[in-house]
Amino acid sequence: MRVIKYPPNKDWEILAKRPEIAREELDTIVSEVIENVKNNKDQALLEYAKKFDKVNLTSLSVSENEISEAITLVSDELKSAINLAKNNIEKFHASQKINVEIIETTPGVQCWRKSLPIEKVGLYIPGGSAPLFSTILMLGVPAKLVGCKEIILCSPPNKEGNIHPAILYTANLVGITKIYKVGGAQAIASMAYGTGSVPQTYKIFGPGNQYVTKAKELVQLNGVAIDMPAGPSEVLIIADETSNPAFVAADLLSQAEHGTDSQVILLSDNEQVIEASIKEIAKQLAELPRVDIATLALKNSKAIVLNTITDCINFSNQYAPEHLILATEKTDDWLEDITNAGSVFIGNYSCESAGDYASGTNHTLPTNGYAKNYSGVSLDSFVKKITFQKLSKQGIQNIGPAIELMAEAEELFAHKNAVTLRLKQIDNV
Repeated sequence: MRVIKYPPNKDWEILAKRPEIAREELDTIVSEVIENVKNNKDQALLEYAKKFDKVNLTSLSVSENEISEAITLVSDELKSAINLAKNNIEKFHASQKINVEIIETTPGVQCWRKSLPIEKVGLYIPGGSAPLFSTILMLGVPAKLVGCKEIILCSPPNKEGNIHPAILYTANLVGITKIYKVGGAQAIASMAYGTGSVPQTYKIFGPGNQYVTKAKELVQLNGVAIDMPAGPSEVLIIADETSNPAFVAADLLSQAEHGTDSQVILLSDNEQVIEASIKEIAKQLAELPRVDIATLALKNSKAIVLNTITDCINFSNQYAPEHLILATEKTDDWLEDITNAGSVFIGNYSCESAGDYASGTNHTLPTNGYAKNYSGVSLDSFVKKITFQKLSKQGIQNIGPAIELMAEAEELFAHKNAVTLRLKQIDNV
């Protein structure tokens, strides 16, 4: 982990940049996958399963028997933990529901807005070295709460042709039954365009590697909505002298183990805090099963000493992290100054893992600086909002003359006439 001490403000922009990837080659590879799936549908998916997942599938769909068997393979302890997380996520997301309120903007003119569920949504759940069954809770729970009629789930199979039991258990718990053995960019293409087995959906959610992310980006260009632009996972920690270096190191490593392209940033106004945290990283890293992945991620990562905590907050706002951890005993003076972050974890006991699993907030968050202009997944992500207006005779009389003047000023005389005809009809009654 590279240590940088007291960089001037003019260098912050460079320090806040994420690692680059070879975009042209990635575009070509993923575009070919998408076109193949569009043209050859299920056959392309079966060929990709053989090529990438090393399995010959006879069916892309997960059967009821497979789900029933998977449920028996999940321990009671894990089932209990998943249920606890589900309940907390439901509570938090249910609180986001908003009642319809009719506003009378002018006497006789009523306006309101109504949220309606997106009818068909697709969820992508990674299932390789880290089967992210927790993401099913984060996406499936709000989709169910708003009433999406059709929820499709794609996840890659293992070499035996099975999806991880915890993924199938969690999907069943949430109420998702349309599950398909498809991974990677081909899964995104299948949900975007439909293949015969996999139905077409209107919006696609879920994390993934650079191929999945690029596929989501490309299908969005063709009119398929996605949850948000995304890149590799990341965390930024601001730690002062009251932080616990062991906690800080654990939080940095918990993000570094996601993938070799993950990035972690540590900021402090105290050089000793940085030194102690880096020593703890070395100690804890050696004990991790995913040590190789975390080690490579740390090569892309930085520990930066700045003059003040205010500078740390300002740097963080420029970086706009997916996860921001405030590792300190006192945070009240900082919170109002935070403007760009996907999700914020306050205090020494608020580990990022809590948000990943069970606190209740959503862990599907904007990365790669998109926290400057995107929010994490919420109930709103699964609905579209329709506005309504209702004008009485009094209403059109009250605002009609203003509409006529504005339409004429824009030289849109048919717009004006639509009002004029109604006003004349009322006057002639």
